[in-house]
Amino acid sequence: MDMPAPDPRILARKAHVAARLRAALDGARVIDAPQDVIAYECDALSAYACPPLAVVLPETTAQVAAAMRVCHEEGVPVVPRGSGTSLVGGALPTADAVVIGLSAMTAVLETDFDNRFIRVQAGRTNLSVTGAIEAQGFFYAPDPSSQLACAIGGNIAMNSGGAHCLKYGVTVNNLLGVTLVLADGTVVEIGGPWMDAPGIDLLPVICGSEGQFGIVTEAVLRIVPRPEGARPVLVAFDSAEAAGATVSAIIRAGLLPVAVEYMDRPCIRACEAHARAGYPDCEAMLIIEVEGAEPEIAAQIAAIRAIAARHAPLEFREARDADEAARIWLGRKAAFGAMGRIADYICLDGVIPVSALPQVLARTAQLAAEYGLEVANVFHAGDGNLHPLILFNANDPDDLHRAEALGADILRLCVEAGGCLTGEHGVGVEKRDLMEVQFAPADLEAQMRVKDVFDPHWRLNPAKVFPLHLSAARRGAA
Repeated sequence: MDMPAPDPRILARKAHVAARLRAALDGARVIDAPQDVIAYECDALSAYACPPLAVVLPETTAQVAAAMRVCHEEGVPVVPRGSGTSLVGGALPTADAVVIGLSAMTAVLETDFDNRFIRVQAGRTNLSVTGAIEAQGFFYAPDPSSQLACAIGGNIAMNSGGAHCLKYGVTVNNLLGVTLVLADGTVVEIGGPWMDAPGIDLLPVICGSEGQFGIVTEAVLRIVPRPEGARPVLVAFDSAEAAGATVSAIIRAGLLPVAVEYMDRPCIRACEAHARAGYPDCEAMLIIEVEGAEPEIAAQIAAIRAIAARHAPLEFREARDADEAARIWLGRKAAFGAMGRIADYICLDGVIPVSALPQVLARTAQLAAEYGLEVANVFHAGDGNLHPLILFNANDPDDLHRAEALGADILRLCVEAGGCLTGEHGVGVEKRDLMEVQFAPADLEAQMRVKDVFDPHWRLNPAKVFPLHLSAARRGAA
């Protein structure tokens, strides 16, 4: 994986840039000591790392704007960073870049339960948004697996989803407005606390733009009342194909569970060893959750049971109380940590049509065998958002190379099946060189022209998303 060579002119002015940042930010923390910036050399895609020029940890939008103005005037690239949980290198810096981190920006600025929104600073963690409103009977719906740690700003940058996205949608479906600091330090408000903002709707352009258009410092989020009730069921199968066919049949029948999650045998065994949730030892397992009033829940579960029965399940386990419901979800919520106990892994997030699940899962297993690597699967099956975990030894360069090649082939498979490269993790550097698999040259040129408008000098996350050979002229002109 290549990154642009750092600009030696910027490296030579490191002390000067850090001094200007300290003078402009009035008390905000600026880190430039080599031993301290190491903490920001990578995100959760830890196979690649590079210490940045400096790190700024502002506490207000005004401080972010001041830092951006300094970097704009000095011609220094900026890498926005939320909590550093990106799995695609979205916050990977270069040696001549300043990281602007949002970890100190965690305040709740406004709550309005009548109009069902909350305004927060973008460094606030996903789960703590719900924590601020759950006593009033509300919650924030998007729930990435990293929700305990990931920041709202990062969720917006990558348009994150989660287990409950099948019913409630991903971040863009729950985002009402943002405060955005542009590359030159200009502060703009896009959208707001209403259902339909006036003028051109730029909010979906910002959500998912991977920090390439500006830094989101505040967000207005839609909040929803807690449902009257919810109940998960666990369904075990003796083959991945049977589980995939069941998911496809549930969606085809017009049912809308709040979540449909998939786990295969390697993942089930790792989760059981770690969390001891009482999972069956089977080839594949679905966790399906429905919600509503009790009669509605009963009717949905009966319909799901009838559909599952056509695919010969080994077990159909319905939670009888809150404790059993929590245990069904226990292993799934711990899945990524559990897998990390047994091996290094690359976590992908290609998307496919739900109807293609059986074929894609079977072909993924064949590819893994061809590369001599193991793949564990845990993903949001209801919307076809796959999360294959490619297990490898990070201390073996050959293993890493084979894992990357296998990952690229799996993502190509997703596109060939009618899907796309990413569902919620984003492109970052991980999928940057695969963008030409999904998009024609004219498509990529159109996308880069949008970046030209927001960031004409290409200083915001400049080495991400677009293949380097396509963006070279724009970055070189900057």
